[in-house]
Amino acid sequence: MSLDFKVQVDHLLNYVDGTWTASSGGRTRPNLNPADTGDVIGEFGESVAADVTAAVDAAAAAQQDWDAIGPIERAKVLTKAARLIEDRIEDFAATITREQGKRLGEARGEVTRGLAILEFHIGEARRMNGETTAAEEPRTVVLTFRRPIGVVGLITPWNFPLTIPIWKVAPALLSGCTAVLKPSPLTPLTAALLVQAFHDAGVPAGVLNLVQGDREAGEALVDDERVAGISFTGSLPIGQAINRAGAGRLMRTQLELGGKNALIVLADADLDAACDAIVHGAYGQSGQRCSATSRIIVDRAVHDELMALLAPRVRAMKIGPGDQPDADIGPVVNDERHQACLRAIEQAVADGAQLLAGGEAAELDTPGYFVKPTLLDDVAWDSELAQEEVFGPVLSVITCDGYDDAMRISNSVKYGMSGTIFTQNPALMFQALQDFQAGMLHVNRPGVGAYSHLPHMGAKASQLGAPECSPDVWNFYTDLRSACIRY
Repeated sequence: MSLDFKVQVDHLLNYVDGTWTASSGGRTRPNLNPADTGDVIGEFGESVAADVTAAVDAAAAAQQDWDAIGPIERAKVLTKAARLIEDRIEDFAATITREQGKRLGEARGEVTRGLAILEFHIGEARRMNGETTAAEEPRTVVLTFRRPIGVVGLITPWNFPLTIPIWKVAPALLSGCTAVLKPSPLTPLTAALLVQAFHDAGVPAGVLNLVQGDREAGEALVDDERVAGISFTGSLPIGQAINRAGAGRLMRTQLELGGKNALIVLADADLDAACDAIVHGAYGQSGQRCSATSRIIVDRAVHDELMALLAPRVRAMKIGPGDQPDADIGPVVNDERHQACLRAIEQAVADGAQLLAGGEAAELDTPGYFVKPTLLDDVAWDSELAQEEVFGPVLSVITCDGYDDAMRISNSVKYGMSGTIFTQNPALMFQALQDFQAGMLHVNRPGVGAYSHLPHMGAKASQLGAPECSPDVWNFYTDLRSACIRY
């Protein structure tokens, strides 16, 4: 990394009211490289409620002036931030790989996508429109317009430590809201570097604040009555808890809560293309994304042929640290994820699944959280592995009998993030778009990686509130007002 030591030390801190500052509780936690746990990136502050209060104080004080400059001037500031991120792409990518574990190419791809999402939102700032409509009386103009809701809390996960903060911070600031960002304690440095870019671009003090930490900081942010809304990406139980905590004061919530995503392979599918999509969707980023392919639902007629293609591909994948050029798959993020993957595999085998590849931890030269990419066949559609999110490189294969059976199995889970189908039948392609109970749909392509200007959203237990990366996001960060003007 090209970052000097002083910059790294500053970024171990919170960022409140335009200043890097230590958390008041005095507690810290180590930030470890998941590919080499002997590599301690730094000791980051474990914030307490007082730190969150200070951040909300700063955000509340800055909100009126930030709102007053208007969306186009705000967009100019964020455009400067985008150029700074672009200039620092290698620093961001190296940091993501070191503290999250994904391969360096994947990390560069995350930075590139984050930039595209930021540019999309900057463009939308000129279209944060209301409308004019007909009046019932003469000499009267009727219109609607948008107003920011105020201070918002942004709680982000570790699997996309740059992109997800960007797609929350950008619309929050462009709308005229001020924000307190609380990133995952597993990826604090990436979030700090992002906030530094906004600082260097000229975002005024108090407009964007950063509070490092875990549950105590998150709960304090949700409980502060001055926070008008919480945008959260993470697990279903935590999202439900946030929604309950804010319900009494009608706090606005935007929740993206995971998935258990299916890729359907029908009897007429292009199996080579399906195999490529499965490997990419299931094992890219070690399976640690909400849209990851975690279930293959394959027609019985082509099951054996698909497994003959897929299993050797999975067994041949090379495991290694993210900065190793020939590695196909990196580590999972921490010991909790590591143990969860191994437990899920063990339980699936006990339930009767057949292990075709992987199934155990990988031992490398460095002490890290490596799990061999795992392929499990003969998985029952209603088993724990087929129903619950694992969030790791663990793929289950379920056999079906035709389209209707495949769609029944796909929709049997509580989640509805993404759905994918491989078929050469045009009628079934479009029928699947109607039948999937999921938010992001794909036909004859990998089930991950929606375009930067397409809504990121789920259905059922995967989503609550306005979709992100979408013009509809203004419905979270702003209120719509109407006005009748007699002249």
